[in-house]
Amino acid sequence: MVLVTLTTDFGHKDYSIAIIKAALFDQIPAVEVVDISHEISPYNRSETAYILKNAYKAFPKGSIHIVGVESEYTPENIHLAMQFEGHFFIGADNGIFSLIKEDLIPEKIVAISIHKTVVSSFPVLDVFVKVAAHIARQGTLEVIGTPLEKIKELTDVKPVINPDQNQILGSVIYVDNYGNVITNITQKVFKEVGKSRPFTIHARNMKFNRIYSSYSEAIDFSQPKENREEDGKKLALFNTAGHLELAVYKSNPNTVGSASSLFGLNYRDIISIQFES
Repeated sequence: MVLVTLTTDFGHKDYSIAIIKAALFDQIPAVEVVDISHEISPYNRSETAYILKNAYKAFPKGSIHIVGVESEYTPENIHLAMQFEGHFFIGADNGIFSLIKEDLIPEKIVAISIHKTVVSSFPVLDVFVKVAAHIARQGTLEVIGTPLEKIKELTDVKPVINPDQNQILGSVIYVDNYGNVITNITQKVFKEVGKSRPFTIHARNMKFNRIYSSYSEAIDFSQPKENREEDGKKLALFNTAGHLELAVYKSNPNTVGSASSLFGLNYRDIISIQFES
């Protein structure tokens, strides 16, 4: 069995996903197709990388991950195939792969070179599926591409640490289904800079002086239910991906509101952490 995942910004209204899957079933015997997400915000590279980076490791090595975000082929946006930590990634050279591999070195990266034989306005279907089928047949990456040493790096999505080492300046990189706000500030960076010092997280007009280990830790369950501060309780925590998350306990964007709507935070908005000297 060959396992192929799909991560795109195509949504579910159109037929795009259906025909991609049909092509995979046609070209790869016994393929298993898993949808990671098709609700990526259009052309949002950092959101794509955040979701895929934290999902692919759960799949077995040898899995093939097709990335259909900002995938149109241009001289400045060529197509790549990358072998990394035993997984295969197929997508465009738009910076997404740099965020997935971070500072690690992939086993192989090639610039896909089959475009002379494929004329396409839908590269995910006409190019990426063919590359996935080649990999599924145990084909080497060098057959379908030219080895690369460098790919595009996205550096503007990394948090900035001031020269005095007492402030981290980050930003929102993702808003999840509950309206929780995920930042590019990781627990690793927080610990390295903070060194256990008291801190204040600033997010627009909101301030946080404590980071919880879970959502429920923010609630005092020793109090009678009628006396607890539950609905609307604001909190900060490091999520399972190790990123700083700002949330509202039991939020619902469609009813009581969420961290994004109640705090007025959206993609790229600034989040800062100030440490006491």
